[in-house]
Amino acid sequence: MESKTTHLYDVEEFDEALVEAILTEVRDALKDKGYDPINQLTGYLMSGDPGYISSHKDARKKITGIDRSKIIEVLLRKGLDE
Repeated sequence: MESKTTHLYDVEEFDEALVEAILTEVRDALKDKGYDPINQLTGYLMSGDPGYISSHKDARKKITGIDRSKIIEVLLRKGLDE
């Protein structure tokens, strides 16, 4: 007999994991192009100018698909939890 279980998902945890995955992909794409990811991401987050993010590996498309305030929130949560 097949067991039926209910899985509970926390939307916040899912959102955070998605943002972290995208930040990792963007970081790797920026490194591939020879950029300093911290400087480029800081410039983007401070100004909102997507020109700070390379289009290499669709990094710009990925990062602009997330609200900047959500990115900052995830970074702060991760930084303050450690």
